[in-house]
Amino acid sequence: MSETDKSYWLLSETSGIGETRDRRLDRGLPLFEGLRWLSAGWRDFWIRPASSLAYGIVVFLLSVAFVWTLVGFGRDYILFPALAGFMIVAPFLALGLYEKSRAIEEGRAIGLASMLLVRPTGGAQVFFAGLLLCLLLLLWTRAAVLLWALFFGVTPFPGFDRIVGVLFGTAYGWAMIAIGTAIGGLFAAFAFAISVFAVPMLLDRRVDALTAMAISAKLVWNNLPPMLAWGALVLLLFAVCVVTGLIGMIVIFPLLGHATWHAYRAVARPEG
Repeated sequence: MSETDKSYWLLSETSGIGETRDRRLDRGLPLFEGLRWLSAGWRDFWIRPASSLAYGIVVFLLSVAFVWTLVGFGRDYILFPALAGFMIVAPFLALGLYEKSRAIEEGRAIGLASMLLVRPTGGAQVFFAGLLLCLLLLLWTRAAVLLWALFFGVTPFPGFDRIVGVLFGTAYGWAMIAIGTAIGGLFAAFAFAISVFAVPMLLDRRVDALTAMAISAKLVWNNLPPMLAWGALVLLLFAVCVVTGLIGMIVIFPLLGHATWHAYRAVARPEG
């Protein structure tokens, strides 16, 4: 059975995502299995660490350039939603890190150039998946702007020096934080479910983007407790990146990229 056939078998033979959980997709993983994935990712990080560090520096510089562009062109009002939405497209940006971890498994040497110029087994489908994730990011930022307008009207962004007082010093601010967190959580949960295994799968198997996303969502649903714990751990480490002015991304982003590959190998192994 080819990889494509296995993927379609997995998609067609399982019940809907919102229905009863399928034991064939339940890996029986402990709640904090994500700590083992992090440990494996840390090991991969320190195998020829220069390439992983350089990859992290590239992502850090791209992030700083993006933030500078938003502020420089007067779009600072979407900075916070954009930072939160970074987690939506992060699985696509980590493609080269997955490739390094796969190369380590196969005993191959790999440098930064090969990590930046990856040839996924899924071909152009991985870029289609990246496009869908970018569209989801744009949808989230637009929803955040509309949410601000619903609570504060069509008023200009007060600036970073006043935004804390506006959000935490008014009843409207607290209400917007509560509702915005709920809406953002739904976006984040959906993006996490469809992408966490889809992008590594497109690197590893010959399958189309929509099928990979559907399989990813099914695997998350059927291994919900450890995947929720893994998502919380990823969120915590991303918060560290933001608190450190994105400098922490130089190490944390490669670490999470390598760890995500091991999560994929543990949960989304071929079926059939």
